[in-house]
Amino acid sequence: MKKILAVSGGVDSMVMLDLMCEKFPKKELIVATFDHGTRESAKEDVEFVCEKARALGLREVYKGAAELGDGASEEEARAERYAFLREVTEQEGGEIWTAHHLDDLVETVVINFLRGTGVRGLAALNAPNVRRPFLDGTFGEVFDKRAIWKYAAKNEITFRQDPTNASDEYLRNRVRPRVLKMDFEQKMEIYELWRKQKKVVSEIDKIVSSLMPEDGKFERAWFKEMDENVAMEILRGALMKAKVSATRPQMKDFLKAIKEYAPGKKFNLPGDKLVRLGREDFTLEMC
Repeated sequence: MKKILAVSGGVDSMVMLDLMCEKFPKKELIVATFDHGTRESAKEDVEFVCEKARALGLREVYKGAAELGDGASEEEARAERYAFLREVTEQEGGEIWTAHHLDDLVETVVINFLRGTGVRGLAALNAPNVRRPFLDGTFGEVFDKRAIWKYAAKNEITFRQDPTNASDEYLRNRVRPRVLKMDFEQKMEIYELWRKQKKVVSEIDKIVSSLMPEDGKFERAWFKEMDENVAMEILRGALMKAKVSATRPQMKDFLKAIKEYAPGKKFNLPGDKLVRLGREDFTLEMC
């Protein structure tokens, strides 16, 4: 199976690239790199990745780009990046492989809880068709940031440094120093909870999928009567089926609209998509 490697040029992805070349036939590896358009130096990062891929004897790199500007949020950048990576997988087949490591996982769990993401906050980094080799044992162990730096130093891995990683403007950068101070054992405790929670979420997703109405009509009364957490899971499943990506706050606003909006009123979903709410039901066929 082809492996679409998300390579930014930073130390994490360059170490992943080196290890993947050691472990798998190079004909299976496809490098994909993305310029978010948030800083001028990113163009140099893309060229660095291309040169490294050629030096390793890999195929020509897939290059994507956006023009998000300086004020783009982490969420906006991620959405654009994964849209590009999924375009590559549609063209090439295979799976997306990213360089997320143990510190990334812990940071994401902490941020999710700070943002009130609920039960799914502990099941972070769990997107379908995405592999995390530093977390899933592909390289024989779970890697944290210290392990990555150690490997990079030992094997003389060259990489590019993203200057935004030092900016306090981003919540993740404010959380990161505290995570770096944690013992590996403490991080692994969160890792084990994450593994268990992923299984729980997987079971929830199966149940929710089985509850989706065959005719696509959702009774508004369901959402008024059921527990809010259950209603949110049903709504999440419905939106995913309709290929609408929404944050938890956006889903909460939609749930409130389902409960309170007058018949015939429309609700604006992400991506400038509208859904009309009937007197008793609604479908997610967009207006």
